[in-house]
Amino acid sequence: MFHNERFSYPIRVRYSEIDGQKIVFNAHYSTYIDVATTEYFRHVLGDRLHQFSDDLFDPVLRKITIEFIKPAKLDDVLDVYCRVTKVGKSSFELKHTIKRDDELLVKAEVVQVNYNVNSNRAQLIPEHIKDAFIQFEKLDHSSI
Repeated sequence: MFHNERFSYPIRVRYSEIDGQKIVFNAHYSTYIDVATTEYFRHVLGDRLHQFSDDLFDPVLRKITIEFIKPAKLDDVLDVYCRVTKVGKSSFELKHTIKRDDELLVKAEVVQVNYNVNSNRAQLIPEHIKDAFIQFEKLDHSSI
């Protein structure tokens, strides 16, 4: 794993994800990141994820920046590393890396906002959720 990453999720590249160049089409990396983020939430929040109704914790993508370093190919098993690096009042930042064995393929930075579909606005992240991220990632107060 890279530096402080405590979570990864494996994904195998499927035939439908490669393009005419026989490498993973770039848009699929965003899906890999989304899948790993969901599994990260499941791992870190456990049952707490399902205890909240959708109007209390419902993160949406605000921003994603992806840096492509090397391509993945059909049948590669990718490890998608995910970590929360900063938690704000209504948003949080994540960093992702995608590796094949020890080879770095992709780096990504993501900002998610806790969204309320009823008001169509950002809302505060529940303290229980913040605490879970902070404890799991061992974040210091400069990251809050």
